[in-house]
Order: sequence, then structure tokens, then C-alpha cells
Amino acid sequence: MTQPFLDIAPEVQAALQSGQPVVALESTIISHGMPYPQNVATALQVEAEVRAAGAVPATIAILGGRLKAGLSGAEIEALGKAGREVVKVSRRDIPFMVAQGRMGATTVASTMVIADMAGIR
Repeated sequence: MTQPFLDIAPEVQAALQSGQPVVALESTIISHGMPYPQNVATALQVEAEVRAAGAVPATIAILGGRLKAGLSGAEIEALGKAGREVVKVSRRDIPFMVAQGRMGATTVASTMVIADMAGIR
């Protein structure tokens, strides 16, 4: 089923279609967990570790009101640079962030909701 507010990164979509393992990663650690540029370096290192273990990383966030399952390096960088200006989004906040077209970093709870929407088990 198509989700009108959800963007799945091509790499993540290909992995899902081929049955390759996908690991959903929350994004609050990027914006609220540590200072820039360590936050971006850590996020990219975690994604590299997931790849090294044979899975595809899908960092989850809300950018411009779009639910994102899988971020580009530039999108991770944007979250990291914005830091605490980015809203920390739990599951109850998702509809408001989409409606307002805002940027949000996902908690574990909202990451699970968006990952499920994307078909990530």
C-alpha cells in the first residue's frame, strides 16, 4: 500500500524487495544526543557498521513534513547541524510534523511507526 507522506530511500526499497535485512535507526541521537560534528560522524559510523554486518541501514526522520525511511549523507548532515533546533518527535507528534511541514528527529517509538509503514520488520 502506498503511503502518501512516506519516502523510502532507493537502497532501502531495493533491500526490502529483495528480502535483504534492513535495520531501522532512530534519529534523535543525531540532533539531540551529541554535538556537531561528532553526531554526524557517529550516525555515519553506525550506518557503516550495519552495512558491514550485511544489512541496509534505514535512518528514520521527518524532513519538510515527509516521513523518511533511509537518509542520505546530506540529510544526516542537515539534522546534525540543526541540532536541538530539530523537534524531537514521538509517535503522537507525527501528524503535526507532517501537517506543518517541519523537520523532526524520531524517537524509538516514532521510528518504529514509520519503519512499519515502510515495511521494515
